[in-house]
Amino acid sequence: MAPEARWHPATRVAFRFCFLYFGLYVLTTQILQAFLDIPGLDLPDLGILPPARPLFLWIGRHILGLAPTSRPVTGTGDTVYGWIQAFSLLLIASIATVIWSVVARRRTEHTTLYGWFRLLLRIALGVTFVYYGSIKVIPTQMPTLELPRLVEPFGNFSPMGVLWSSTGASPAYETATGCAELLGGLLLFFPGTTVVGAFLCLMDATMVFLVNMTYDVNLKLFSFHLIAMSLLLLAPNAHPLFDIFIRHRPRALRPEPAVGGSPSAWRRIVIAQALFCAYTLAICVYGAIRIWKISWLSGAPRVAVFGIWDVDSMAVGGATKPPLLSDSTRWRRVIFQGPTATFQRMNDTFRQYGVTVDSMARTLTLSPVDTAQSNANLMGDTTEPKSALTYRRVDHEHLVIDGKMDGQDVHLALSFRDPDSFLQRSRGFHWISEVPFDR
Repeated sequence: MAPEARWHPATRVAFRFCFLYFGLYVLTTQILQAFLDIPGLDLPDLGILPPARPLFLWIGRHILGLAPTSRPVTGTGDTVYGWIQAFSLLLIASIATVIWSVVARRRTEHTTLYGWFRLLLRIALGVTFVYYGSIKVIPTQMPTLELPRLVEPFGNFSPMGVLWSSTGASPAYETATGCAELLGGLLLFFPGTTVVGAFLCLMDATMVFLVNMTYDVNLKLFSFHLIAMSLLLLAPNAHPLFDIFIRHRPRALRPEPAVGGSPSAWRRIVIAQALFCAYTLAICVYGAIRIWKISWLSGAPRVAVFGIWDVDSMAVGGATKPPLLSDSTRWRRVIFQGPTATFQRMNDTFRQYGVTVDSMARTLTLSPVDTAQSNANLMGDTTEPKSALTYRRVDHEHLVIDGKMDGQDVHLALSFRDPDSFLQRSRGFHWISEVPFDR
């Protein structure tokens, strides 16, 4: 794919396919939204809008015999729709490459278009890694203080939950991985450091893809594409890199192709890349800090009843519920963290509510997180959307909650359990360990 005066026919075909496939991929995935991240402007996902969505659905139905089993936007990139989309882009790019090759059969090179394509790839990959690096440097992707995880049985964790919780248990490690992603992304914005940036991004993306595959994280397709884009940026320097790292021979790396038509135009484009790099970094860091401050993570202000509370006694409708492990309608613990209240049942399953705490009036207003949970709750079916409760802090260690919950009178007597008493949070770091501490 080197920008020479006359390209090999196979190089021309390969470039056309890559240009079409990855160009369409950037336009129809989350990369475009990261690429054009403007505060106050919610850009649509072009991959789920006409004409893309009807076309993808038609290809899935008539060629693959598949139909999406979930909505296209579900927080996962590995839906049936996502796989149909990937196949559709491959099919469209392949057909378009054949047509392009026939129409432009006398064209011997695509030097100018190649330069702009590499610029698009660099910026698209750069903003992606800056975004993901920022939410790890400021540890918000893998929460560092998720109180319900401290009391949930390890056997209930999904493989992805194990990965998320173990990474979040070490904020320093999460920040270190974020620094590696952030550095790789930032280096891609500058022509002179593209090879180093692409090499770092390749290592980062390979590790991400590995954990996605081994821990069943639902971004396998996306991380695979990040590997492919990194390799594409490194491809023109494959031989020089092989000589440098394997044969230990000095070789000059190929510079990034200039675009813009003149040296002065290229300088202006390079300055624009640097400015866009600063803007992207500022937006991503600001967004990560904002999430850190306003969400239920460690950086959020603590509500007046923050913490893990063991349920000493529970009465519903005046009748006391004994703490039987077989009673799935009896609460075992109540956990307050930020805008959420998590109730743990005796059988160690959970139900989550949104909570508003008024420390002046000493009231709690609970709202079910979703409709399905609100219609199938512990107190019986109800259509009441919110539960109004009052709380009384007997002392620092004890709390009493009364009021109506899901349409029934409830009384809870709670005892405080300090989150820092858990070994996961109290063990700390030790330079010297006489014996392994691997509990």
